[in-house]
Amino acid sequence: MGFIKEPSDVDFFVDPRPLTKEDWEKISDFIETDKKNRKQLKFKKRHKPTPCI
Repeated sequence: MGFIKEPSDVDFFVDPRPLTKEDWEKISDFIETDKKNRKQLKFKKRHKPTPCI
């Protein structure tokens, strides 16, 4: 994993404020719905290509 470099004319600030109960609920709901949507996605199984003879 790499580091994020700050551009010369931009400063990044981290504001570690505590989350409210409402924020926790929103995040939890988002994660729950995202997990449900990921389970619904169906991917095709990859198969090995048959060799040409």
